[in-house]
Amino acid sequence: MKYQLFLLLTLTLISCAHAQTATAQTPPALSSIRQQDIKTDIFDMAGDHFRGREAGTLDEMKIAVWLAEKARAIGLRPGGDDGTYFQFFSMVRNRISAASTISIGNHTFPLWTEALLPQTAPATVDAPILFIDRTDTNRTDIKGKVVALVASPEGLNLQVSLPPRRYMGLVARRYATGLLNKGAVAVIFIADPLAEAGWALNASYADHGTYANDGDPGSTLTERAPVLWLHESALPFVKTPSQNLKANISIEHFLYPSVNVIGIQDGTDPTLKKEYVVFSGHLDHDGVRNIPGPDSIFNGADDNASVNVALMAIARAFHKQPGRRSALFIWHGAEERGLLGSRWYAIHPTVPASSLVAVLNGDMIGRNSPDSAALLGSIPPHRNSSELVAMGLAANQEGPKFLLDTNYDKASHVEGWYFRSDHLPYARAGIPALFFTSLLHPDYHTPRDEPSRIDTEKITRIAQWMYRTGWKLAMSDKRPALDPNFKLER
Repeated sequence: MKYQLFLLLTLTLISCAHAQTATAQTPPALSSIRQQDIKTDIFDMAGDHFRGREAGTLDEMKIAVWLAEKARAIGLRPGGDDGTYFQFFSMVRNRISAASTISIGNHTFPLWTEALLPQTAPATVDAPILFIDRTDTNRTDIKGKVVALVASPEGLNLQVSLPPRRYMGLVARRYATGLLNKGAVAVIFIADPLAEAGWALNASYADHGTYANDGDPGSTLTERAPVLWLHESALPFVKTPSQNLKANISIEHFLYPSVNVIGIQDGTDPTLKKEYVVFSGHLDHDGVRNIPGPDSIFNGADDNASVNVALMAIARAFHKQPGRRSALFIWHGAEERGLLGSRWYAIHPTVPASSLVAVLNGDMIGRNSPDSAALLGSIPPHRNSSELVAMGLAANQEGPKFLLDTNYDKASHVEGWYFRSDHLPYARAGIPALFFTSLLHPDYHTPRDEPSRIDTEKITRIAQWMYRTGWKLAMSDKRPALDPNFKLER
């Protein structure tokens, strides 16, 4: 009799262990994440109706209302301010005034068409131009001069094929910084073919200016030595001896509203439901731009409607079968303006900051090879929780089994992709964080980022991967620990 009771108890324990393993490997509502829902939602969200969802515009407010209604229909509890789905915040926009002037001798260079200023800052310059060869940046006669040179990709150590919009910035960082540190009062780059290829797109961003949360250090600007780009046709002007650059750059300021959309699925455990697994993405994109071509709307299907609709699918799964911990869904505003929505929430959370167990952030999950993806924050120095990384890697092996690209997670990668999405403010605040992505592609930040180019099956699989990871967090007895001495390289 004792033996039979022992055997029965043993079999029961084995059965429970298998059940727990099955729960860990196959979350109960995985089938609620459906490709058809994701396809329907992304064609709605990234359609022309929302005009590219630019932060600080009525179009961003329209998509915020649309997302809040989706959250309500799913069954999420409002997680914003005053019993709503919304957390509003203000952002300051600084823009170069149209009254600014740039001239060499008696020739004036109109802004954005003949002269491009990638930085937004006031400046007054009246100084002689010194034309140098790109390889001759160690000259001793630079101080007090406007240094002019022809741009070139040589010596930039690109590592990857950068899109044209990113090339100008890399050239400026590689050459202009050192020249300004040596005492140059301004730097002029003559555009090479790579810079010309990105001119219109860069101008469509530079003329918008810069943004910051109201009250942050970046909301007020101090005078800076300007870095200018001129076309090749300006080469005779900068080479002519005894010519001065005269630049008077003034700045105008605006205050705009933006918004985070927040929904909560309460957990089932009386104690653990007071802790939150955060699912994060950004709702904005780049709006309508004045660029050549048949399409002026930057619909941002991959960036970042792909994650927005994935979060809705994950929310449906958690609503069908809640975890022990609560799930907190945040669709951040104004990410494209400098992670402003996530910066705001990390400082002003609508639940206690100590209750945020981990952040699972996504940005661009619908393009590139169907069998590959990336999990940023998985290797040092970007890894801030080995235990969280282990959960994310295990979830991948249990589900989609993506081949994981680790190159973009390296501190040496030229794109600095880890620093460009909404997990960053949370990681800096000491919250375990991961970044799910399928990485950049040639249509990034162009009007070609359309729903018709999206791999909705891949979004579905990454959404299931994020859900599996989040389910582990929601069901675990203990929250993932931070790695000791976590410190980012910048």
